Amino acid sequence: MSALQNDAVTGRRPLGVMAALPQELGNLIEVMRAESGVRTITHGSRDYHVGTVYGAPCVVTLARIGKVAAAATVSALIHAFEVDAVVFTGVAGGVGREVRIGDVVVADTLMQHDLDASPLFPRFEVPLLGIARFVADRSLAAQLAAAAERFIAEEGAALAQRFAIQVPQMHRGLIISGDQFVASAAAVETLRTALPDALAVEMEGAAIAQVCHEYGVPCAIVRTVSDTADAHAPASFATFLTELAGTYSNGILTRFLQARA
Repeated sequence: MSALQNDAVTGRRPLGVMAALPQELGNLIEVMRAESGVRTITHGSRDYHVGTVYGAPCVVTLARIGKVAAAATVSALIHAFEVDAVVFTGVAGGVGREVRIGDVVVADTLMQHDLDASPLFPRFEVPLLGIARFVADRSLAAQLAAAAERFIAEEGAALAQRFAIQVPQMHRGLIISGDQFVASAAAVETLRTALPDALAVEMEGAAIAQVCHEYGVPCAIVRTVSDTADAHAPASFATFLTELAGTYSNGILTRFLQARA
């Protein structure tokens, strides 16, 4: 079932591309279908779509929501599809005070804000690994950041006018993950107090980063800020997911994959 068999022409191992929800993948599978055709393999209740996108061999899949789902999915990408690296795209809540709706955050580091095995281990540290923060692959993150910057430079002003948001900005830093949808000002303040350098909060990235760390597979995470993780988050998230998530994913991933081809 190795995806290596599907790229015999170039001999390149595929890139794993993940999102939690269909809207966050944009039109990636449609582009794959038009370019190379799609081979869909069902494995562990997930559909993995194998083909090329903008000349880059890829395996595209939905992780679904939450850390366990994300960890299971990325494990399959590594073992069943032998991906060379993993990229996750999606939306997140803004935590950093300078982060606004419509901004893009590329992770330099990721951690689980809800992991606490104290007093046996320090708060946030993954037991037996001795690590709390997982570092995204520098090269891969730089490529994603460059693609995001190009997207914003070329389309940011139009997006701001079309969707009544401020012109988007690109940020790099800490993204935190947990199995809660953060949706109150009090919860945001708690996160800011505990992790003052956190820029965005979501539900999958740190789990993916941990699995990739343990298997030595490069990974990078890009998130578009859909809400400010406060009481308005549910409505803002739903609106942004429907209206903007695909536009951002298409714009960033297109530029990222074209540069890799």
